[in-house]
Amino acid sequence: MAKKIYRVGIVGCGGIANGKHMPALKKLENVQMVAFCDIIPERAEKAAKEYGVKQAKVYRDYKELVALADIDVVHVLTPNKSHAPISIAAMEAGKHVMCEKPMAKTAADAKAMLDAAHRTGKKLTIGYQSRHRNDSVYLKKMIEDGELGEIYYAKAHAVRRRAVPTWGVFLNEDEQGGGPLIDIGTHALDLTLWEMNNYEPAYVVGKTYRKLADTKNAANAWGPWDPEKFTVEDAAFGFITMKNGATIVLEASWALNTLDVGEARTTLCGTKAGADMQDGLRINGEKNSRTYTLKPDLSTGGVAFYSGSAEEPHEREARLFYQALENGDNPVVLPEQAYVVTQILEAIYKSSQTGQPVFFD
Repeated sequence: MAKKIYRVGIVGCGGIANGKHMPALKKLENVQMVAFCDIIPERAEKAAKEYGVKQAKVYRDYKELVALADIDVVHVLTPNKSHAPISIAAMEAGKHVMCEKPMAKTAADAKAMLDAAHRTGKKLTIGYQSRHRNDSVYLKKMIEDGELGEIYYAKAHAVRRRAVPTWGVFLNEDEQGGGPLIDIGTHALDLTLWEMNNYEPAYVVGKTYRKLADTKNAANAWGPWDPEKFTVEDAAFGFITMKNGATIVLEASWALNTLDVGEARTTLCGTKAGADMQDGLRINGEKNSRTYTLKPDLSTGGVAFYSGSAEEPHEREARLFYQALENGDNPVVLPEQAYVVTQILEAIYKSSQTGQPVFFD
């Protein structure tokens, strides 16, 4: 029996679409990109020529694209502010949705997306591709097998020394809702919560900083940023206490005077063993009255991968999402989980603004 061919619409044809989603979708035999939308028509036209089927349709208004009767899935690849309205419109129109991270600019918007998924019965997932790395999957299996025991302390790492994104709307608070916390901190937090399988926060204390943003002619991976356009924080830190007593420290920065850098990483401390991703995946523990450090060889394929292949995380993300649609399974990233990530991020911002802890029900 032939596989179903999924007809896909792309909303937002900028960097994340060209760098991640469209190249991954092009490799899937059961996916056809048939419609493209962008507020800059030239970008949609270019994407259609490079990735679309013959006579792929091009739009400037997402409402026209999601209304197409012959589209099965919509990929929402726009600034954070528009994730919710586009995703909800697509689900209401009968489409499944892959939305780029974070789920939404605000927790209220994320909840509205979650409600729409429940109401329509459509599949909704969020683009947290760090879950699909070899090290992440291997560690998840170890945790599920009980090898770390009870995980009661963790760190979510998302720190750059000088790598402020200077393109698009990354520095625009209105469009994005924040800076490094909501941009890269969201990946580290999602990965940490997923590895712990813990989505019940009790309270959050957070602090954001804007200390280096006004630096002129700053050293930066993508060239100096414009301080006048830098309207978000340059660093943020959170202390998260979960209802079961576990604690998570979250650190996120685009520009910080530190050599301890790394992003989309987690450190986990359990009763039986610990793990970190500071120098590849490292497992540490105690056996026969001696401590040990284990570094698994993740250079080849395994059970969860095409044997011997070099499948990239974003490619695996796309493949597994469409496999879930085909089989009627839940996607790897559940919207309920992504909603909690957004709630915690918003709580860190709120705690910094008020100087008070933010408590969850």
